[in-house]
Amino acid sequence: MQQREVDVVVIGAGTAGMTAYKTAKKANKRVLLIEADQYGTTCARVGCMPSKLLIAAADTAATVAQSHKFGINVKSMQVDGKAVMQRVRDERDRFVSFVLNDIDSFPAEDKLKGRAKLLDDHTVQVDDHTCITTNSVVLATGSSAFVPKELLDAGDKLVQTDDVFYWQDLPKRIVVVGAGVIGLELGIALQRLGVEVTVLNRGQRIAGISDPKVLSYAQRIVGQTVQLELDTQVTGTELSGDQVIVHYRRQGQAHQVQADFVLSAAGRKPNIANLGLENTSAQLDDKGMPQFDKDTLNITHTPVFFAGDVNALHPLLHEATDDGYQAGLNAAHWPQKPKTIDRRAPLAIVFSEPQILKVGQSYAELESSQIRIGAVDFANQGRSRILLKNAGLLRVYADKQSQRFLGAEMVGPAAEHLAHLLAWSLQMQLTIKQMLAMPFYHPVIEEGLRTALRDAAQNHT
Repeated sequence: MQQREVDVVVIGAGTAGMTAYKTAKKANKRVLLIEADQYGTTCARVGCMPSKLLIAAADTAATVAQSHKFGINVKSMQVDGKAVMQRVRDERDRFVSFVLNDIDSFPAEDKLKGRAKLLDDHTVQVDDHTCITTNSVVLATGSSAFVPKELLDAGDKLVQTDDVFYWQDLPKRIVVVGAGVIGLELGIALQRLGVEVTVLNRGQRIAGISDPKVLSYAQRIVGQTVQLELDTQVTGTELSGDQVIVHYRRQGQAHQVQADFVLSAAGRKPNIANLGLENTSAQLDDKGMPQFDKDTLNITHTPVFFAGDVNALHPLLHEATDDGYQAGLNAAHWPQKPKTIDRRAPLAIVFSEPQILKVGQSYAELESSQIRIGAVDFANQGRSRILLKNAGLLRVYADKQSQRFLGAEMVGPAAEHLAHLLAWSLQMQLTIKQMLAMPFYHPVIEEGLRTALRDAAQNHT
């Protein structure tokens, strides 16, 4: 077995891992980047980018389908599923190629393929071919789709979210289990592309919305697009010819739905199995997760750092990048006292139709008696009506006394853009008055935000 000695080992070559590697290299350390699977980040290969390609196709189909409302008559529209998925795969591969080019630029001696396992705090073994002694380690192994055991009898009719972007064609019918971010994005996009979609969700909350008024609005809008079944319990699956039957219970009654596939969108789990964390000084919970400092990402009592989706803190690309930078910096300077991450304003966007945002503190995280709330319903908002995107509700939250902006939740048009304006305002610690002092052009959807801010300024209850 080959023996190697380095300063920093980075396990996982995704967004966090690549950033950690580059950061430690800039600190003039000997760094080894280990990857067990194919190169190419989750975002580029099976996450952010291919999902947005599918959504873009769905948006185009929906625009054509409602063109008659603008007085424009399109004689016929046909969704070519094979062509849709061909573009998704082609463009996805293009995005992945950029990542691969980046990886190719790393020196060959800095890269190693294989499954890494920690033998102790300072020793990493890769398969049966290499043993590495290191000063510190960055674990950036990401996450993978969680599949409920009730779906396993679906056999080859069970697909995970990652599988969708390798499809050659679109199915006719699909059941999506889970109405979180991924389930909602994919379910709505597929429905708008002509797929018959049923979404089964265990609870009432969809896409993480906690504000009861925004949630109610979102449930109604989403329920007009897909068959949305809330408060359901999937009890099992079975194959019937070339179909899958999904059994579930709702309000005590047994139901079933038949489809070409069942898509598990029930969340993701950290990739911590078989990493050998039990061989280190880490303290593990009953699920094998190590105790770690959320501010420095240092796993308690070890020289190991926990970066990106694997730590389950903020499963977003920009947060993974920040994690990778801080973990790489702290690992490079170990055993110096680790520095804390300067976190950005919390920001989350769901690219459903309509879109969903959460910025800063959510409604559930705030004490209602200590805040003032401003709202706008986009039903009659000028620019939204012009675009026929006049469905949605935005609620903004501010401190009752200081009027400092604290957070917002929304379902509605242009949420991806409004979310950034709100996140920037939050990070700058602006008050409602200061936000209203900013320019608002006419007519734009952002005027809806101004309406909500004005409502918050006047609302003392």
